[in-house]
Amino acid sequence: MVNKIVDSINEAIGPISDGATVMCGGFGSSGIAFNLLDALLEQGARELTIIANNAGVGETGVAKLLREHRVAKVICSYPRSPGSIWFERRYEERAIDLELVPQGTLAERIRAAGAGLGGFYTPTGYGTELAKGKRTEVIDGVGYVFERPLAADVALLKASQGDRWGNLVYHTTARNFNPIMATAATTVIAEVSEIVELGALDPESVVTPGIFLDRVIEVDQVFV
Repeated sequence: MVNKIVDSINEAIGPISDGATVMCGGFGSSGIAFNLLDALLEQGARELTIIANNAGVGETGVAKLLREHRVAKVICSYPRSPGSIWFERRYEERAIDLELVPQGTLAERIRAAGAGLGGFYTPTGYGTELAKGKRTEVIDGVGYVFERPLAADVALLKASQGDRWGNLVYHTTARNFNPIMATAATTVIAEVSEIVELGALDPESVVTPGIFLDRVIEVDQVFV
């Protein structure tokens, strides 16, 4: 019997080791697995590479990991969101590396990894510092940059509902980077606000099929 539900959040994030590359879903403050990120902080893994849309805000999520010197590198689109004080401090201290990726390119690199593609050409970044060291081509008079797929060891997702097979439904804008990250990591872990019985989810509403999930944990503290 397939059952991907775990009873404790410590069990959920147990496989994350030092030096792991971790994808963190979310856009702004929506769809971020805050509970899993808090558990990761307590678990103690260090020298992490974080792939996310931003580098955390205030004292929550990725920002906590940065504050406690758990992050070696950030790959993101918006490292300096309002309130991203811990990224700024660590970067000014030269304590972390940054790979800046345009938002659409970030999403497509993740999607390419999940789809098993070897990369893609995009005009975004052509002729700028972001294209430095990368393959470029001019096609029909337009300059393109070749971007490689972006995969991870672990993806931490936030969904509104899930079942024991790992099928996930997202709440409104929480359906952002979470679905593509689910396809691009070796181990995929989701926190959900509610675990429902098999068959309770409308199949037409399931965005992430359970085949992509490894662990699901129901959390008491609910974030959008």
